[in-house]
Amino acid sequence: MTGNPQRGRELYLTGCQSCHGFAARGIPGTAPSLHGVGAASADFYLSTGRMPLDDPHAQPDRTEPAYDRQSIADLVAYIGSLGGPAVPQVDVVGGRLNLAEGQRLFTENCAACHQIVGRGGVMAGAFVPTLLEATPRQVVEAARVGPYVMPRFSEAQLSDRELASIARYVQYAKHPENPGGWALFDVGPVPEGMVAWLIGLLALVLVIRMLGRNDAP
Repeated sequence: MTGNPQRGRELYLTGCQSCHGFAARGIPGTAPSLHGVGAASADFYLSTGRMPLDDPHAQPDRTEPAYDRQSIADLVAYIGSLGGPAVPQVDVVGGRLNLAEGQRLFTENCAACHQIVGRGGVMAGAFVPTLLEATPRQVVEAARVGPYVMPRFSEAQLSDRELASIARYVQYAKHPENPGGWALFDVGPVPEGMVAWLIGLLALVLVIRMLGRNDAP
């Protein structure tokens, strides 16, 4: 969808300039400059409903977007006109992508915070969001933008193809296959293993109590 930067500027003055300033140069202690952040950053924050924020000092959480799709496109076009990375084009069905590689890269770079199947969690100073609602484009944008306390990954750290592989794995992890196993809400192998041990121990205690009763005079 093509955006109109002139209308985007009008929307910006209505909904964004109180924090980012009339010329989008930012306001110290409130919000950063938008010059050079690029269309990718604007698309990520607006399409996930993380912006605009009622409290500029709060963690930007995913919610329903405040603007319709055309308005988002217009705002993205305006912010994009100030310089910076364009909105990425992500193909998660390309023949060059490898699901196993995506899982490996996600495990190495993302799972420590987002959990192995992208269900999110808690870390010092922030809540880590689930990736269940993230589109492939939003996954790639987040990696390049580094929202809130998330680190920003340069192309030297993760190439566009590698990020696309990660995005493909995230799509798979939304509905992972569990052949011969109990998914347990897809919370990951460690907590699933702990629950399995707990059930086994409870079953063992129950058997011991039953045997003790049978042996009693």
